[in-house]
Amino acid sequence: MKHCFEKAYAKINLTLDVIAKRPDGYHDLKMIMQTVTLHDNIAVRIGTGEGIKSVSNLGYLPDDDRNIAVKAARAFFDATGIECDGVHIAIEKNIPVAAGLAGGSTDGAAVLRALNKLYNAGLSMEELCSIGLKVGADVPFCICGGTMLAEGVGEILTPLTAMPECYIVLCKPGYGMSTAKVFGSLKVDEIAKHPDTDRVIAALDAQNVREIAENMYNVLEEIVASEKKSITTIEEKLLSFGALGAVMSGSGSTTFGIFDDEEKAKLACQSLKEKYKETYIAKTCTIF
Repeated sequence: MKHCFEKAYAKINLTLDVIAKRPDGYHDLKMIMQTVTLHDNIAVRIGTGEGIKSVSNLGYLPDDDRNIAVKAARAFFDATGIECDGVHIAIEKNIPVAAGLAGGSTDGAAVLRALNKLYNAGLSMEELCSIGLKVGADVPFCICGGTMLAEGVGEILTPLTAMPECYIVLCKPGYGMSTAKVFGSLKVDEIAKHPDTDRVIAALDAQNVREIAENMYNVLEEIVASEKKSITTIEEKLLSFGALGAVMSGSGSTTFGIFDDEEKAKLACQSLKEKYKETYIAKTCTIF
């Protein structure tokens, strides 16, 4: 039996804008996404002769097609025509669940990368992303990683100047958010403020971390924060410890702050962790 290990990195949204609602019920998005070093560990073993099996260190995670990692493996075999000789997927979860950090999507992306190597399928990044899109809208970004402008439902990716290395403190309060519910509450024509995406792209080009942080914005935050006051409370705490900017990631519930000083980031993380168990410190990074 052959095996492969992959790190499945979390993502944050530096900006998240909703452009329009599509006839299929989904939304056209425009957002800047960034990989951070917080990651799950994925071990994939093939040749088990037992179909597609999944286990994790979280007992409540499903081990069937409700798990994106399993869906990704099935999609790989469907797309390539390779015969499945048995796949065992072991997931060590470190990324919070239902947190706006693409925890499930990045696991699926890691499985696709692993299977491509293990079966010597020779799929290009574009071909892997095409398979990934069938599994979830964030999967293509998680396959590539780095700093990207994502449009459409998230599948149209344009590489941007890599974000300078800095410290990210991520804090998930004691609840998750349903992406479908958050988007279901959104009225596109009532969005009062949109992020200045072009300004953040220019700040990336200039490698100006402060300018990036000060112009982060997520149009979904107003919906979530109106119901969950802890979102604003966490942001204020991050800023009080010296974060250059703070914003909610994805559809929540994780809020993160960007720091250019490691000690300030550590102090913020330590303080928030006293109340919110799922608080982490990470750095910006690329996958490849």
